[in-house]
Amino acid sequence: MMKKQLKTDIYGVIGLGRFGTALVKTLAEAGKEVIAIDKNEEKVKAVRRYTDYAFVVDNLSEEALKETGMQNCGTVTVCIGEQVDISILTTMLVIKLGVPQVIAKAASEVHGEVLKRLGATVVYPEADMAVRIGKRLISGNLLDYIALDDGVEVRRIAVGGKLLGRTIRELDVRKVYGINIIAVERDHRTDVEFAADYKFAEGDTVSVVGKVEKIDRFERAIQE
Repeated sequence: MMKKQLKTDIYGVIGLGRFGTALVKTLAEAGKEVIAIDKNEEKVKAVRRYTDYAFVVDNLSEEALKETGMQNCGTVTVCIGEQVDISILTTMLVIKLGVPQVIAKAASEVHGEVLKRLGATVVYPEADMAVRIGKRLISGNLLDYIALDDGVEVRRIAVGGKLLGRTIRELDVRKVYGINIIAVERDHRTDVEFAADYKFAEGDTVSVVGKVEKIDRFERAIQE
């Protein structure tokens, strides 16, 4: 059973596509309690590393939402953009449950207008990504993941493994992996004007931009 706490401390995320999953991760890593639901079992299993309250819900009804504890949330984000009818119905149900802040992802301006009239705060993921919402909800430096167009993203990666003690010049990630380093962080300072002989140390974080699969390959390689 979820420990008793202030309503505003619990966040709900409905729909675990890339947008919803990124939001769950951002909130959980900031130490927030998150209830996450989706009809796809694989997607639910994937977020269980971030929250103990991840549930498979086949049919989004008021009763099903109550069973997961959505009515206990201070903020619920409905991340169902593509299925407009289900998005609208789910947003209505969450508002009916009395959740103080309801945020809904819209696939188009018309869809967004309907959601606004229901009383939801509307976001368009292409323009306002999940991490930005995460930052707005909990405030703090939480840029872990920004998805851009055409399978490109910006990702923050904790330095470890093969990166330790190596310089940016030695690694030559642009040539070897086809990605670019855009920032390095050390002791809560972010530097975008770093030298090629910058040497990575334990505790550093590096921000890279590139195709998703190339960043994945880079992450795997440095951890081997």
